[in-house]
Amino acid sequence: MASAPSSSDRMHSPGVPPSATTSAPVAPEEVNHLPDSARELVKILVTGPFGVGKTTLIDSVSEIRPLHTEEHLTEVSARVDDLAGVRDKSTTTVAIDFGRVSLGDSVVLYLFGTPGQERFRPLWDDIAYGALGALVLVDTRRIDASFDVLGLVEESGLPYAVALNTFPDAKQYTEEQLRRSLDLEPDTPLVTCDARDTNSSVDSLLSLVQHLIDRMAPEAQ
Repeated sequence: MASAPSSSDRMHSPGVPPSATTSAPVAPEEVNHLPDSARELVKILVTGPFGVGKTTLIDSVSEIRPLHTEEHLTEVSARVDDLAGVRDKSTTTVAIDFGRVSLGDSVVLYLFGTPGQERFRPLWDDIAYGALGALVLVDTRRIDASFDVLGLVEESGLPYAVALNTFPDAKQYTEEQLRRSLDLEPDTPLVTCDARDTNSSVDSLLSLVQHLIDRMAPEAQ
């Protein structure tokens, strides 16, 4: 598997000059407003099944105070949501998570975290409207929990990358096994990340942005 672009590598977003470079997110207290140089505002979905780490990833990279719409799990929801492997989870996103991260001086990603449960499917079209791509988080302890979300992303036609969020007790699989289990196209990026770590999470987002660039390159010729 080809390694994901480093968060320090030179890259650009669709329509952005190659001179745009990446940089580490700035602490929330340091950035509140968009820089005057921001020219490309890109909407990205961060999705995946219940408890996979979407909120954690957005928290780790957002340069503004993230917006969360989390509620405590109830006895009723516990009977609906599969808590296998996430028994310690006490809250769930019921609408969106929202954060923002700048890549260099001109590219800004708006991150929309989407609920992973099937019962929130009616929200999908509204949240996905205007997005250029999706980062799908997968927990290798519960690979089958990702099938519905991957199906939804594919039905929407959004290009996507898959990030395997690491957990201490996760089993190890080869890339071939994972691609076969997730039924991924050969060009779909598959990377490993730690959603708690800023650099790791940014690298996962960069793998998606580079995928979008690669897809748009032939169209620009």
